[in-house]
Amino acid sequence: MEIDLAILADAATIDATGKLNILGVFDRIQVSKFPAQFARIALVLRLATGTSEIGTHQMDIKLVDPGGREILSLNGEIQLGSGGSAEGGLRVPHILNIDGLVFPAPGIYGFDVKIDQKHHVTISLFVNGSDNN
Repeated sequence: MEIDLAILADAATIDATGKLNILGVFDRIQVSKFPAQFARIALVLRLATGTSEIGTHQMDIKLVDPGGREILSLNGEIQLGSGGSAEGGLRVPHILNIDGLVFPAPGIYGFDVKIDQKHHVTISLFVNGSDNN
C-alpha cells in the first residue's frame, strides 16, 4: 500500500462515483498573531493498493510542531473495499477535516501519516506570522 496523494486543502469531497474534489490546496498559512487558530484544514489522502490489501487497516496521524513535539494525535480504522481492477489496483480517497487547530508558534509543522504502524508520508505546513509580531 502506498499513499500517492497527500495534501492540505480548504475543503474536499468525494462524490457518489468516487471522484475526489479538492478546493484551495495550500502548504503555508499566514497569521496575524500567536497562538493562532485555523478554522478548518482538510487533510486529503489517496491510498493506492492492490486487491490483496482489501480489509481493515489502522491509520495514525500525528501533528508535530517545529520542535518535534506532538500537538495532535488521531487514530482509527480505515476499511478498504473492492472496486478497482486487478491490473489497475485500487485508488481509495480519504478526507479528514480538522477544525480549530491551534498553532502556538511560527515554523514548519508536520502531519505524519502511518498505516498499520508503517510511516507513509509527512505533509509539511509552514506557519508564518506577520512582520509586526
